[in-house]
Amino acid sequence: MKITKFQIIVLAIFVIFIIAGVISFALYKGASGTSTQLPAITIWGTFPASTFNQYVSDINNTATTPISVTYKQIDPSVFSSQFVAALARGTGPDAILITADMLLPHFDKLALIPYTALSARTISDTYIQEAQIYTNSAGTLALPFTVDPLIMYWNRDMFNSAGIATYPKYWDEFTDLNQKLTTKDQNGNIRKSAIAMGDFTNIDNAREILATLLLQIGNPITAYNAQGSLQTTFRSTAKVNPGTVLDFFAQFVNPNNVNYSWNRGQPDSKTAFLAGGLATYFGFASELSDIRTKNPNLNFDAAPIPQVRSGGVKATYARMYGLSIVRSTPNANGVYQVLSMLTDPAALAKLAATMYLPPVRTDLIAQGSSDPYISIFDRAVLVGKTWLDADPVVSNQIFGSVVESITSGQASTYQAIENGGMQYDVILHQTTGQ
Repeated sequence: MKITKFQIIVLAIFVIFIIAGVISFALYKGASGTSTQLPAITIWGTFPASTFNQYVSDINNTATTPISVTYKQIDPSVFSSQFVAALARGTGPDAILITADMLLPHFDKLALIPYTALSARTISDTYIQEAQIYTNSAGTLALPFTVDPLIMYWNRDMFNSAGIATYPKYWDEFTDLNQKLTTKDQNGNIRKSAIAMGDFTNIDNAREILATLLLQIGNPITAYNAQGSLQTTFRSTAKVNPGTVLDFFAQFVNPNNVNYSWNRGQPDSKTAFLAGGLATYFGFASELSDIRTKNPNLNFDAAPIPQVRSGGVKATYARMYGLSIVRSTPNANGVYQVLSMLTDPAALAKLAATMYLPPVRTDLIAQGSSDPYISIFDRAVLVGKTWLDADPVVSNQIFGSVVESITSGQASTYQAIENGGMQYDVILHQTTGQ
C-alpha cells in the first residue's frame, strides 16, 4: 500500500508525541520515590540568600538523605539578563527561585512539571489559590515556596486621638477618615495624613497598591484572549474599566479634592508612618520586623487591606516565590526530587515561622494561629493575587506614567489609561513573542 506524504507527516508527529511522552515519564517517574542519589544542584533567584542557605542547612540537619544546593542571589533588576546570558553560554542553573510576576519572560526556558508527577487536584487542594497562576492544561511551572501579602499598618495613637475606634475595612471610609486624621497648617501644608496615595515618587509599594485596587474590581491586569495570546486588561475599553480605580487613586494628591492628603513634599510613605505622621501604611507582611526595629515606640497594628464595599472581589496583592526547573538541566528528575524536599510541608512550616510569614500551603493555614499578626497574614493570603507581568520594573514605570498624566492634567483618565495600556501590550507582545 502506498503511503501518502500527508500520512507520513501525521505518523511522524504521532511518533514525536510518543517519544515526548516517554521522555516526560522518564524525567519525573519516581520523583517521590526513595532514591538516595540526589544530584548536587544550582539554584539562582531573587530570594534572600542568607534565609535560603539557612533553610537548606536546617533541612539537612534532620534529613536522612542530605541535599546539596548552591544558591546564588541576583538583584531582581538584572536577574533576567544574567539568567538568559548564562543559558546562552551553557552555564545556567538547574532551577530558579523568583516571584510569580517575574516568571512570564522565562516560560520557554523552564521545564513543565506534568500532572502525572503532581496532579492538578493535588495542587488545588494543597496550595493557596494564587498558586494557580503557575498551572496550565499540561502541568505546573513552579512549586510554591513562600508568600508575602500586602497589608495595612495603622497608627493606633492617631486613630485613638481622633476618637476612631478601629481601622477602615472599606476604601470609601477614607473620605470620613481624611476629615479627622489629615491635618494642615494655616497655609494649607499637610502636617499629618490619613493615607498616602496618588503618586509613584514617594509612595512605597505604589505598583502593588494600584494592582490591588485593580484586582479588587475584577480587572486581572493581564489575561489570555480567545486566540490564546496574553494581553493587558489595563485599557479603558476593557470589560472592567480601570478608570474608577485611577480616579480614586489620584484624588488624594488633588488640592481641590476633599480627600487631599498627600503630595510630593511629603517624605516617602514608610518614613512618614515611622515618624508618626501617617495614619495608614500599605506594606508587606515582611515589613513588620523592620517597622518594629526602626521605631520601637510606635503604637501600631496590622489589618487586612481595605476592600471595595460592593460589586468587587476580595483581593490583595501577594508576592509569591516559586521553585522552577530549568529546561536545560541534565537531570530534571533529580532536580524535581530536590525541589520536592525543599517544599516538604514540615520544612515549609518551619520556614514560614522563621520568616514570620503565612505559609503557602492551605493545610498549614487551616491549623490556625493564636499569633495576632500571623492570623491577619493568613487571612490576607487566602485572597492573595498576582498577575503574569512582562516586567515588574516596566509595569511600575507604565503605571507611574499613567498616574502622572492624570494628576498633572496632561491627559484625561481615559486617554492616560489607553496610552499606558498600549505601551503595556507592546511589552507583553515582545515578551511572549505573540
